[in-house]
Amino acid sequence: MTDAGDGRPLTPRDPRLGAWRAFLGAHARLFRRLDIELRSEHDLSLPEYDTLLHLAEAPGRRLRMSRLAGLVLLSKSGVTRLVDRLEADGSVERLQCAHDARGAEAVLTDEGLTRLRRASPTHLRGIERYFVDALGPADLDTLERSLNAVSRATGETLDEACEPARVNERATARSG
Repeated sequence: MTDAGDGRPLTPRDPRLGAWRAFLGAHARLFRRLDIELRSEHDLSLPEYDTLLHLAEAPGRRLRMSRLAGLVLLSKSGVTRLVDRLEADGSVERLQCAHDARGAEAVLTDEGLTRLRRASPTHLRGIERYFVDALGPADLDTLERSLNAVSRATGETLDEACEPARVNERATARSG
């Protein structure tokens, strides 16, 4: 692959990899720090918090398991295990899909919503401390534009990430 700016192929010692390495390190450290704080203060992992948040924002506080997997960036088996844990503590219920008997939906319970609301100040405080405060407004704008460009470069939109079967159907239709 070449860089659009100068056409040189990327090599393992290319200085342009500095941004990539910084991104990976920052992501890992930020994820770990936010996860530690949520676990210690609320006995809730960051992926569990993210799942509760997506369910709280969904219509009827419910999502198909396959869509939830795409939103929280987990495999179907990974989201199943995560929802199993949340179901065991009363935060989520798993119900048959109202529109398709073949599917299952995760549904946020009142207890899960309360748990999310209690954990939210901790999570937002961490984001502010470790992310927002570390960057100025101009840096935040630049970073948002840059990371959105990276997301677009993958050729996968959020909807496509959440519904891989539809992507495969569209790709087959285009090639056929």
